[in-house]
Order: sequence, then structure tokens, then C-alpha cells
Amino acid sequence: MRAQILVADDDRAIRESLERALGLEGYEVLTAADGAMALAAIDAERPDLVVLDVMMPGLDGLTVCRVLRAQRNRLPILMLTARTETSDRVAGLDAGADDYLSKPFELDELLARIRALLRRASAGDAGTGALIVADLRLDPATRRAWRGEREIDLTKTEFDLLELLMRNAGIVLQHETIYERIWGYDFGPDSKNLAVYISYLRRKVDDDGAPGLIRTVRGVGYTIRAA
Repeated sequence: MRAQILVADDDRAIRESLERALGLEGYEVLTAADGAMALAAIDAERPDLVVLDVMMPGLDGLTVCRVLRAQRNRLPILMLTARTETSDRVAGLDAGADDYLSKPFELDELLARIRALLRRASAGDAGTGALIVADLRLDPATRRAWRGEREIDLTKTEFDLLELLMRNAGIVLQHETIYERIWGYDFGPDSKNLAVYISYLRRKVDDDGAPGLIRTVRGVGYTIRAA
């Protein structure tokens, strides 16, 4: 069965070019010109993934993300943004996006990220045993995580990244390894994607003054271990 992708962008040229390109890749493609149309299409069609532009009239992409996550809808969201500042990327993650891509972008990179998100969504049930590091507990079967008694609200990408670290607790994972395992694509040494996600994940996992568990090994990668 073909995966169904919703492309929501107020730029008609981008919508039509992505509709053609994704169609040639074998996807079933829906389109929406604004946030309200996107929410209506998601409710009616239940797509497998949405490619969502940030800047749209009426309801913008960030608002669409927040509405979906408030409804506990875990639909994979790839956000398109013309902004490159870290604060804008963090705003997208805070709203609930799973990944982001800055405009202008290469089609091959967009396709790689879509494949990675769909792959992770379909493999969400793999590995059902609970993972524990110190007072941090993660349940792959229900895709829920707790720090002590506090449940942590994670996006799909944040959950997958935390699960990867916890399955390899105490082992330093190199940047390129994490990129390949999470995104299915190594974006190179200049990419800030991973650093942004690690920073945001730390804010959630190590909240309320809890001892830091996610460690940076400078020049190599990241690991998770008890304090």
C-alpha cells in the first residue's frame, strides 16, 4: 500500500513541484494551501506524513503542529522553513515537528528525510522491553517516557533519539552513526540538526534540576549514562 503524504504550503509552485516529485517516487499526494485546509485534510484523509510550511496565511505551520499535538495526534511532521536561526528551529520542535528542512532545499534531501520518518513510524513497535537508565524509563511499546514520576512529552524524533541512546547506554555514538540511524542520511559536519535535537531533548529529560544523563563527547558524539 502506498504511503500518503500531505503537502501544505501556500506557494502554489512548491505544492505542484512536490506533488509531481513525490508522485514519481510512488507516494499518494494530497495538497493544502493553508493551515485550516491542512487540518481538514488530516482529519478527513489520515495521511501517513505531512510536509508542512511554517509561513502560511491564517493558521501557520507552528499552530497546525500545536493543534495536532494537543489532540495527541503523532502524525510525522516534516516542517519547511525559510528561516535558518536556531531559535526558529527550536520553535518548530517545541510546536511538535519531528524534523525540519530549510528552504531552498535539495529534493534528494527532502526525500531522504521523508523515507526516514516513514521508516521510523512503521517500525515504532520494534523492541517492546522497557529501557532504564538511572531514574529515566522508556517504554518502546507505548512510546512513553518518564523521569522519576514525571512523564516526558516527546515528539517522534525526540523519542527515537532517546531510545537509540538508551539502547546503547554507556556507549559513545558518533555523530554520523546517529544521523544514519535516526534520519537515514548523514548531513555532514556542518549540520546543526543533531545538536539542536540533543539540546532540546536535554531540556525535557533533565528538567526540574535532575542530574544530567545525556553527555557530549566533544568531537566524537553523544552517550547517555547515570550521573
